[in-house]
Amino acid sequence: MKYSSIATLSFGILMLNLGLLQAQENANTTTTEQKKMNDSVLLKPWTGPYGGVPPWDLVRSEEFIAAFETAIERAAAEIDQIATNPEPATFENTIVAMEQAGQALDRLDAIFGVHSSNLNLGPIPDIERVVAPKLAAHSDSIYQNSDLFERLETIYESDAKKSMTVAQVRLIDELYKTFVRRGAKLSSGDKARLTRINADLARLFTDFSQNVLEDEKRFVTWVEKESDLAGLPESVVASMKRAAEERGQPDQWAVTNTRSSMDPFLTYSQNRPLREQVWRTYYNRCDNGDEHDNNGIITEILALRRERAKLLGYPTHAHWRLEPTMAKTPEATFALMDQVWPKAVARVAEEVADMQKIADAEASDAADKITIQPWDYRFYAEKVRKAKYDLDLGEVKPYLQMERLREGMFWVAGELFGFSFTPAEDVPVFHPDVRVWEVTGRDGQHVGLWYFDPYARAGKRSGAWMTAYRVQQNMGEAKTPIVSNNSNFIPGGKGETVLISWDDAVTLFHEFGHALHGLSSQVNYPSQAGTSVARDYVEFPSQLLEHWLDTPEVLRKYCVHHETGQPLPQSLIDKIKKASTFNQGFATVEYLASAIVDMKLHTSDQDRIDPDAFERETLKAIGMPDELPMRHRTPHFAHIFSSDSYSAGYYSYLWADALTADAAEAFEDAGSFYDPELCKSLDENVFSVGDTIDPAEGFRRFRGRDVDTSALMRKRGF
Repeated sequence: MKYSSIATLSFGILMLNLGLLQAQENANTTTTEQKKMNDSVLLKPWTGPYGGVPPWDLVRSEEFIAAFETAIERAAAEIDQIATNPEPATFENTIVAMEQAGQALDRLDAIFGVHSSNLNLGPIPDIERVVAPKLAAHSDSIYQNSDLFERLETIYESDAKKSMTVAQVRLIDELYKTFVRRGAKLSSGDKARLTRINADLARLFTDFSQNVLEDEKRFVTWVEKESDLAGLPESVVASMKRAAEERGQPDQWAVTNTRSSMDPFLTYSQNRPLREQVWRTYYNRCDNGDEHDNNGIITEILALRRERAKLLGYPTHAHWRLEPTMAKTPEATFALMDQVWPKAVARVAEEVADMQKIADAEASDAADKITIQPWDYRFYAEKVRKAKYDLDLGEVKPYLQMERLREGMFWVAGELFGFSFTPAEDVPVFHPDVRVWEVTGRDGQHVGLWYFDPYARAGKRSGAWMTAYRVQQNMGEAKTPIVSNNSNFIPGGKGETVLISWDDAVTLFHEFGHALHGLSSQVNYPSQAGTSVARDYVEFPSQLLEHWLDTPEVLRKYCVHHETGQPLPQSLIDKIKKASTFNQGFATVEYLASAIVDMKLHTSDQDRIDPDAFERETLKAIGMPDELPMRHRTPHFAHIFSSDSYSAGYYSYLWADALTADAAEAFEDAGSFYDPELCKSLDENVFSVGDTIDPAEGFRRFRGRDVDTSALMRKRGF
């Protein structure tokens, strides 16, 4: 017994010593890892000119996960310090402190956001799958912090608000409402369930997005015979050849599975079977019953959103999402969409009839006759445009040089806001395609930076968008904005001018409108800066800026022929103006069908939704024309399923366009889109104020009254 006891004791001492050694080793390892993370550029304040810039050239992707863990830990500690502050809650020690918290995490998130959107290759998809749930959990930990909410509620109910500015009161009110919408008043059990739901959604959003990227990357329509290129402009053929060469097939031509490649092919290709193949490949993304099919993911997302809404006390996800918007309720969005839908569908019937006449006339005999199908719409629409307005947009494209249009945007920004753009060669970029400009104001002072990433490439999500790397703020120490515009234009060959379509030019100006919204910001608190406004208002400034593209000043000076340098002829300008409402049936119906399906999905009381079946049944019920599809079919509808951002919110483009149409008429009535007084008012009441005032009030100050929605019908020719 003694031996046994001694042996056991000796073994225990040995294990204790080993444990202490292991603990010390772990501590040393932890200290080393922590030191390594503390030294990581991903967590350090940005240095360099212009108040600091993102250190793209020093980013190491293998550090992302550990950096996020550290940044989240730091941000959580900062929030905990605010929540447990023994001093009575005040605007400064609670609201302002919250605005200042988590800056390292904000910087890291901005850097990683570019990698997940613009550089989504190699380990990035797997890193995003790890990081997204961590960020969701961190967000929940803030909104569900009882001590923090108690301090916020004290300020929200305090008489001290009476002596605060309008912006400060709005910041408090909106923050309080957001906390409530995010579960601050739930029981501990319900909070735990909400956290689980949000973590699951974060994972599903990432899987959805990665599937869309994968289907855009792996599906290519190959053209093997030169005769199958009939009808395609030289610039389109050249881009298809380059795409094929990049994929190791130099003797073929490639139509990639993105809108920028699909759209011109469907518009100009005379090969109808190939048009159908390209159309089906594009619109069936993530709906092919394979490992990248998104239908099951969507079913889960919708079920979780429905459960979350019920948990938070809302009838549906749409009611929850719309509460902080201008529309407020799903009923208000349906009222506007229902006002436009029948007129748009009627216009489609007229457009199809015009196309069918041309198709019938071209048929040499009965066997050649066709019925207009979705893959025919763009092709025959161009023929109708030519017949009705003598306008061939192929004749316009040689005048639409991407670089000259960029210069035109800079000129417009100067006229409207007094901005000047100078190349900034002294800052790092995340890809050789990217260029940077410093923006200065009328007084020559630094305003911010504008990054431009124009070209399509592997690992870059499709479409066009604006990103803010840093938002403007002035809480004692002023910080200037850093914004970017991202597109997917097809790059030219060496020495070739990049030409874009008229629709692409409109989109270029649209996204630049978002950038100007961010650059024009003049607020104190980052939560109210730039584009941090209601979802159905944020598209108003950007859609309004589209109108400056076809002003005579831009068309004459910046739309010049890429070979001759001659300006766009007045005869073509007149035709563009005359045909401004052409094909509005197609444009409105393809967009509005997606917006209606979005809202129907998120107001449905079904527990388990089959996305394909729901889409078919909804489109049938609303009378969707057979000749065209939704702009974004449900399986790849990234706006509403890659995050909560635009879910139950795709209607917002129409809502904002009602504001846009009315605002544009103000400039038309003034006789110029460069009217000094109106430009000044636009800056002061729309672009510079962010979310410091109610958006409806901002519009009223600019327009002198509430919005007149009938302007929307006039704009679309309805």
